[in-house]
Amino acid sequence: MSRDAVVFMETGGGGDSCCWADFAGWVELYLNQSVPYLDGPPESLQFHRDWIAPNKPCIIRNAFSHWPALAKWSPDYLRQKVGSKVISVAVTPNGYADAVNGDRFVMPEERQMSFSSVLDIIEGKVDKGGGVFYVQRQCSNLLQELPELTADVEPHIAWMSTALGKLPDAVNFWLGEANAITSMHKDHYENLYCVVSGEKHFTLMPPTDRPFIPYGLYQPAVYHQRDDGEFEVIDQSDSEMVPWIPLDPLNPDLERYPQYRRARPLHCSVKSGEMLYLPSLWFHHVQQSHGCIAVNFWYDMDYDIKYNYFQLLEALCEVTRST
Repeated sequence: MSRDAVVFMETGGGGDSCCWADFAGWVELYLNQSVPYLDGPPESLQFHRDWIAPNKPCIIRNAFSHWPALAKWSPDYLRQKVGSKVISVAVTPNGYADAVNGDRFVMPEERQMSFSSVLDIIEGKVDKGGGVFYVQRQCSNLLQELPELTADVEPHIAWMSTALGKLPDAVNFWLGEANAITSMHKDHYENLYCVVSGEKHFTLMPPTDRPFIPYGLYQPAVYHQRDDGEFEVIDQSDSEMVPWIPLDPLNPDLERYPQYRRARPLHCSVKSGEMLYLPSLWFHHVQQSHGCIAVNFWYDMDYDIKYNYFQLLEALCEVTRST
């Protein structure tokens, strides 16, 4: 255990709810009551000073109004441009891919489908045979699976690349049904999330809320849809246990997770033509309007002193949980 953790324990950190209550109060020193808006693309140095360094989210309007995608990406255009392309699609029985289900961490069935087939499902033109469909593969799928669409966007966000001194690790394409939901988690990326059409609805919590957010270790598994249309859960017995958040912020079980009462969630909607800056290590849960299309840019975070302080906070949470 680190010296800081020992000091924390000796001064009442071990299971002392009053200490965590004080900690929650300190968050107000830096966190806004809502997600602020910027009215245009920022200057790189100013954005780094105002948002990246303080690790604070914001929504930026008119940041990609020059993208042809905003006007072009209709179903007809996408069918003509990439309709025959085969892409990876996440299929689940309930819309929750990569989420806790009982005592399992269950990942979606990854199905290979033509883009036109996905559009047929989104538009209700076919009987999809059960399940919720979501194009959400996070391996730079825009560049890897749909390169024909890259001319309608940008390979990176110039002012962000300058601010961070690097190019994005991944550029991802998102398209799905309204029931497709991203469960609460965090990423080690500085994330620029651009909504091309529809809306995304985010529940955000800062890294400082980590003491109030429950984690568990879960057996990994995957969904599989049988020939009769029912879904089964198949364990990945040769894989390591997965740490994940079992709590649903839309319907939190406060009897089971009373500390969550101290969390300070922020709620925001990102509309077509708007860009969310989601800082690294922020917890987020995402919903969307039906057929929403988005592109996001993942820039690897700097593993600096902020990251090390977060790791210390993680260690303190483990210490207090086990005492």
